[in-house]
Amino acid sequence: MQLTRRLFVAGLSVTAVLPQIRSANAQGKGLIAIITPSHDNPFFKAEAVGAQARAEELGYESLILVHDDDPNKQSEMFDTAIARGASAIICDNAGADATVAPVQRALDAGIPSFLIDREIKTSGIAISQIVSNNYQGAQLGGEEFVAQMQEKGPYVELLGREADTNAGIRSAGYHDVIDQFPDLEMVAQQSANWSQTEAYSKMETILQAQPDIKGVICGNDTMAMGAWAALEAAGRSDVIVVGFDGSNDVRDSILKGGIKATVLQPAYRQAQLAVEQADHYLQTGTTGVEEKQLMDCVLITADNAAQLETFALQESA
Repeated sequence: MQLTRRLFVAGLSVTAVLPQIRSANAQGKGLIAIITPSHDNPFFKAEAVGAQARAEELGYESLILVHDDDPNKQSEMFDTAIARGASAIICDNAGADATVAPVQRALDAGIPSFLIDREIKTSGIAISQIVSNNYQGAQLGGEEFVAQMQEKGPYVELLGREADTNAGIRSAGYHDVIDQFPDLEMVAQQSANWSQTEAYSKMETILQAQPDIKGVICGNDTMAMGAWAALEAAGRSDVIVVGFDGSNDVRDSILKGGIKATVLQPAYRQAQLAVEQADHYLQTGTTGVEEKQLMDCVLITADNAAQLETFALQESA
């Protein structure tokens, strides 16, 4: 990294620095650091697995790090990547505001960042921000929820982590659809912080206060699984539950007649695309595409759930 620092003192840009780094590392493509939330959530594990597989296919070493949605831990992991002389960083971040400084710090050290799943508040410091079209996906989920609810009845919304931009976008997408139906009444709205355990606990409490609910719409599949488990334990398998992510767990529940629907966001492919753009950038100084990129989501119901595997929709035979 000494070469990188000397070049930056001389005032050269990241694009100018990277070819020099490649020359210094002529015997190998270098290291790609892959930083995600906890792999306890299969969505984030799929990101890490997808990114690692593609990085190694392209000739890079990989370093897998988990920040557990802790901005301080994430900051330390960026420092680790910088200290290890990473060629690039792939990151599903721990907060839209909190991630700006680490990404800038990596950029200042000559290491480009490629963000997946969650955006940050600042443009121009990450090379790519590749995210699912959460608003479009939430509208798909909201429309299916309305249809399953037959346009009426009391319902609950479980929100994601407040610091996560996606939580707000998904909620807005849901409500822009659901709020058009006056006979659908939201009787409770609580954050379960993307957690299955917390969703189970929140659902138990809500059921005691609102025993007549007919539906639960969730900001992600992990919370949907927690809510469904609590409903089953209470003998309320009649309640309509809709999630968001496209996990195998929810797929299996849909196929068994449990959870009614989810919205697939292509985690595995998104992570691989970030690695491909990182490789292209390191080779040429450009990705050839805009920094901010949206990938459309797909509604998953009983009709197509059997085609879902590891956050990707397989072609039907």
